[in-house]
Amino acid sequence: MTDHDDRARPDRVAPDGDPYAEERAEPLSLQAQLRDAVRNAGIGQVAPGEAPSGKALLTAVGGVRGLAESVLPGFAFLIVYAVTKEVVPSVVVPVAIGLVFVVLRLVQRQSIMMSFAGIFGVAISAGLALLTGRAESNFIPGIVINAVFLAVILVTLAIRRPLIGLVVGLLVPGDEDGRDWRDDAAKRRVLTVATWMWAGLFAFRLAFEIPLWLTAQVELLAGIKLITGVPLYAALLWVTWLLVRTVFVRDEPAAV
Repeated sequence: MTDHDDRARPDRVAPDGDPYAEERAEPLSLQAQLRDAVRNAGIGQVAPGEAPSGKALLTAVGGVRGLAESVLPGFAFLIVYAVTKEVVPSVVVPVAIGLVFVVLRLVQRQSIMMSFAGIFGVAISAGLALLTGRAESNFIPGIVINAVFLAVILVTLAIRRPLIGLVVGLLVPGDEDGRDWRDDAAKRRVLTVATWMWAGLFAFRLAFEIPLWLTAQVELLAGIKLITGVPLYAALLWVTWLLVRTVFVRDEPAAV
């Protein structure tokens, strides 16, 4: 009588609910990991071919809580600095607000990645302002980030691989869409135009922020950052969605 071996074999398909199924799963490819990252990002919530909706756009910008986490720290900086003209309270209050959002997510057992990323950025900005003693230093990280994004977008345009096309390519692989967007002149043109629009967004921000930073016009700089932040991002996301949808049309089920 042979012994019965209950150990799971590598080639055995794990049943649903198996707690060890994930451990035996094949590791995701780099492309799959990139696709998941894009889908979880803001622009990834806007699926090519789908009709735009306000609810989906709100999800793309982080939902109501995401909006609050993005806007309130900057708004608090503007108000506190306008009233006190002091660096320390102006940068400490936004950090405290960010920490409150992190604690709330922890208490509610929600993902803290977005809140943690936000508080990390706010903390770096506050640290620079405290180290230099200059309130305008609070905006250096944001200016650098805008410059980096603009440079990356321009590089993708220069090599004829527009960034929005790369993003859409991850969301709509060639085997699902019929053929790659690079082989379709209409799609390539629309995705290039959309990418130039995003380059324009970051260039627009820098055109205002850099002169205001150089002249230490802190209150104006804070206000411009708020206006050109989530509102302008959401508006351009919506326009991008509409543009991409003109060439990526999802097949509708036939009426019975």
